[in-house]
Amino acid sequence: MHLKSQYASRSREGWRRFTGAGFLAAAIALSFAVIALTPSSAQARYASIVIDAESGKVLHARNADTRNYPASLTKIMTLYLLFDALDRGRVTLGTPFKVSRRASGQAPSKLGLKVGQTIRVRDAILALVTKSANDVATVVAENLATTEIEFAIRMTDKARELGMNRTSFRNASGLPNRRQRSTARDMATLAVAIQRDFPQY
Repeated sequence: MHLKSQYASRSREGWRRFTGAGFLAAAIALSFAVIALTPSSAQARYASIVIDAESGKVLHARNADTRNYPASLTKIMTLYLLFDALDRGRVTLGTPFKVSRRASGQAPSKLGLKVGQTIRVRDAILALVTKSANDVATVVAENLATTEIEFAIRMTDKARELGMNRTSFRNASGLPNRRQRSTARDMATLAVAIQRDFPQY
């Protein structure tokens, strides 16, 4: 059965709110999630970078190349690959993604999807952006690739293609994994790329 939730019932309104410039605000919201989700094992050193998205000029940087745990910023790459699939016609906004037992069992923050449910791509995007839903991230990964591990390999490959040379992904959600690492500079590169390559979203 299809997901029946606030995301489904208000998807049209929500979609208008989170297109174009709205995505930047959503990305900023995801960045604040790092504070809440970073595990104690992650490096505590503060890292930041501010760039001019038009020119690429770095306006501020502190420990910008230090590798740290990216937490929910990971979902920006998950969204990038989902937008790419949409752009290539592999899926549409109405394509239903099936929920596996593994996806349903992901730790919070989550939407609370049940095994066997489906969620449309449009609603999956909204759930990732507004809820930072870990279960939805896994659903996206498993429906675009054979497994989440395979999807993470694609994420890392895309990172290299974009010039994110100090980034390695191991899952689609950003849940703790010691081998999942990135830098502030790499994440800034991704933020610019997703807005440049998919302005329609």
